[in-house]
Amino acid sequence: MPIHLIWGDDFGAIDRSIEKFIKKAIDPNWISINLSRLDGQNASEAHKCLEEVRTPPFGNGHRIVIVKKSPFCNGCSNELSNHFESIINLIPEQTHLILVNQNKPDGRLKTTKLLNNLIKSKKAFEQRFILPPAWDGLGQKKLVERTAEEMNIELTEDAILTLVEALGSDSQRIAIELEKLVLLEEAKTNQKEGEKIIISQESVNDLIHSISSNSLQICEFLLKSNFGKAIEKIDYLLNEGEPALRILATMTSQIRGWLWVSLLDQGENKEVSSIAKQAGIANPKRIYVIRKQIQGKSPMFFIELLSRILEIEALLKKGALPKHAFRDGLVTKSDLIV
Repeated sequence: MPIHLIWGDDFGAIDRSIEKFIKKAIDPNWISINLSRLDGQNASEAHKCLEEVRTPPFGNGHRIVIVKKSPFCNGCSNELSNHFESIINLIPEQTHLILVNQNKPDGRLKTTKLLNNLIKSKKAFEQRFILPPAWDGLGQKKLVERTAEEMNIELTEDAILTLVEALGSDSQRIAIELEKLVLLEEAKTNQKEGEKIIISQESVNDLIHSISSNSLQICEFLLKSNFGKAIEKIDYLLNEGEPALRILATMTSQIRGWLWVSLLDQGENKEVSSIAKQAGIANPKRIYVIRKQIQGKSPMFFIELLSRILEIEALLKKGALPKHAFRDGLVTKSDLIV
C-alpha cells in the first residue's frame, strides 16, 4: 500500500517529482485509466480518492491517485479520518496514493499519526519541498544544486552562484532556465544524448544575467537615493515583460543582504566567512563588494528601503498597476535617512 505524503511551497519541484514518478510507474498505454487527479478541498472528491485507491491497476504498470490540497493531514474531519483508516490496509500493492499539500502535516491529527507510523515502517514515504526565504543565500544555492541534479545537469561553482543571484528562490524559473541552458550548451558543444551536461558561468551570463543585472542596478540607484533612475530601470524591465514581483524579489534579496552586512559589521566579529554565514550569502567574497557599496550608510537606511519594498508588494497584491505601485512606494515618501 504505497502512500506518498508530499508537502511544501515549492510547487514546481513537487509537480516535477510527481510527473517523473508517473512516467516511471504507469504504462503510457494505460495512463488514461490508471491515473486520477482529484481536488482534496472538495469533500466528495476526498472521499472518492479513498474508493479509487482500492482499485488495482488495469493492464500493465501501476495505478496512481493524486490528491492536491490534501485534507488528510490538515483539518481532516472525523468522518474522513475514519474512512481513511478503514481503507488503509485495502490499498493494492501496485496502487499509489499521493497526498499533496502546501502546509506541514499537523502532528496532532489521528491521520497524521497513522501516516507517521507507516513512514517509520517503510509502508509510506514523505517528501518535503520547501523554498528558502529571500535572505537565505545558502538555501537558494542548495535549491539550484538540487534542481540541477534532478535534471542530470552539472554546474560549475561560479555558475551556481550566478544563478542564485539572478533567480533567488524562483524554483519554477530555475528549472525553465536550466532547460534553456541545456539546449544552449548542446548547440555549442554537440553534446551526445545521455551525457551529463556541464554548465559554465559564461553560459549563464549569456542567457539570463542581463535581467538580474538590471534589477541590481535598480538597487544601486536606490542606494544613491536616485529614484528617477531607479524608476526608469523598473519601467524598462516591466516593458520587457519581466513580472513585477520577480523584480521586487531581486530587490528584496539585495537590500536584505546589505542590511545584514551593515548590522553585522557593527559587531565584534568582522570575519568575512562568519558574516556571510549569518547573512545567508552563499559566496563570502561578496562581503568585500557589499562593504564598499554600503560604506557611509546606516542600518536604518536599509530598513527604510525594505519598508518601501513591502509597501510596493502590498500595492501589487491589492491589484495596483505595477508602474503605479513602484512610483507610489518609492517616490511619495520623504527622503531616506542616510
